[in-house]
Amino acid sequence: MVTLCAKVDSLVTLLCVTFVLMTKAQYENYNFRNFSGEDLMPLTAAYGKALDYYAAGNWTESIQYLELSLRLHRLLKDSVRHCASHCNSSKHDDESFAGYPDLRVYWNVMMKATCQKKCRALFPAFQLPPPGREILEDFSRRSPYRYLHFAHSQLNDLQRAVPCAHTFLQRNPEDQQMQQLMEDYKSKYDLSGYLIDHEKRPYETSFLRGVKLVGSGDYSSGVQELEEALWLYFQEYDLCQAECEGITQLLPDRDFYAVIADAYIDTLRCKLRCEENLTPNIGGYFVVKFVPTVYHYLQYAYYKLNDGRSAVPCAHSYFLFEPEDPVMKQNLLYYKAYSQQWGLQSNHFTPRMEAFKHYNQTIMQKKMLAFAETYFGLSDEDFLGPEEVARSAPDSPDAEFEEWTAHSVRKIGQQRDMTQTPLDLEREEEWGGEKKQEERIRKIKRWEKKIKIESQTEKPKTSLSVFYNVNDRGKN
Repeated sequence: MVTLCAKVDSLVTLLCVTFVLMTKAQYENYNFRNFSGEDLMPLTAAYGKALDYYAAGNWTESIQYLELSLRLHRLLKDSVRHCASHCNSSKHDDESFAGYPDLRVYWNVMMKATCQKKCRALFPAFQLPPPGREILEDFSRRSPYRYLHFAHSQLNDLQRAVPCAHTFLQRNPEDQQMQQLMEDYKSKYDLSGYLIDHEKRPYETSFLRGVKLVGSGDYSSGVQELEEALWLYFQEYDLCQAECEGITQLLPDRDFYAVIADAYIDTLRCKLRCEENLTPNIGGYFVVKFVPTVYHYLQYAYYKLNDGRSAVPCAHSYFLFEPEDPVMKQNLLYYKAYSQQWGLQSNHFTPRMEAFKHYNQTIMQKKMLAFAETYFGLSDEDFLGPEEVARSAPDSPDAEFEEWTAHSVRKIGQQRDMTQTPLDLEREEEWGGEKKQEERIRKIKRWEKKIKIESQTEKPKTSLSVFYNVNDRGKN
């Protein structure tokens, strides 16, 4: 809890502290093992109601269902993660299949499916109709927070609006409209304590602390934070991969092997987006290539601590991902030349095990997707979608290929599936149909153009609590 508003009277200060607590909003009392039965409903239906109320200008009701939608989405993700972690940690191998590799594969698939079936029966999220791909992408892009920001601002509740805007911008820093609104807020109000990311992941905090500590010369503490950030990131990465297996959209019924191949290819695309989706936004900048960046900081910090035996494996781990980096090449030559002074053995000149695992995992996934592209006859649009294909035309620098052994791998986007199964049609009917969905979007755009937050006259920065009127809460 952060205490703000030091320059106002005690009553306003008390209100301010209270509302800081309320910025936790939708997740404050969330528990995926004990989710309220009254709130349980299909994510598609909850999100659809939220957008209907939003388009109609019913801000309080829209906020209610947007926050419910975020809880339902997290409930689905947490339930998938729990069952995946449980079943992946269980042993399914059987020595009786040692001489029959094909049967061993089928046995493991059946055992894992059985485990998943038993686990999923225990969680209510799996008893509801699953959301479609477009809705899941909306939540991945944090679109609900854009709507929440606008709805809260229409109720003159900037204490809740600002954290929602900040949360949205952490995933969408290129949104010029939201960036301009945030700059306006910063010029008029003291936002200390309100720039809260409701979807912040734990490794981001550890990474930022570690970088600051290394920058200040506290290498020992910095190493601890960076090692923790790396461990937390790999943990989150594994869970993100598990989500791809647990939340998937199967294609129309075909023969057994075709269904398995299609489902796995769709899952591979999702898994290859995990690195992009987990890229942290630190101070308004995405830390691209996060894993090698952490290893770079670690090798420097260990070097400053005169711990060459820890520094060299980190340097080699970084070099595994960035083999053309001239600075790291020089570092490795230095360590090799002075290996005796540093007490280094041959086993130190190799990447760390978790770096090998992460690197090999992503490489193999890209190779398998390249194989699918070559031998299953999938077109560019199957991988990239029409918009990405247009940007990757031959005259575009984005059209470059990366070579993985004998295959070429394009930058992977999302497949646009143009077919509809009966299940898809059922979901669409629940969502309201394509025409109704388009009508929602048109209404929302008209509202956002028509209704703007009234500008305030220039004045010295003040606390958001001065702007907020507790008696206005709930009025539309």
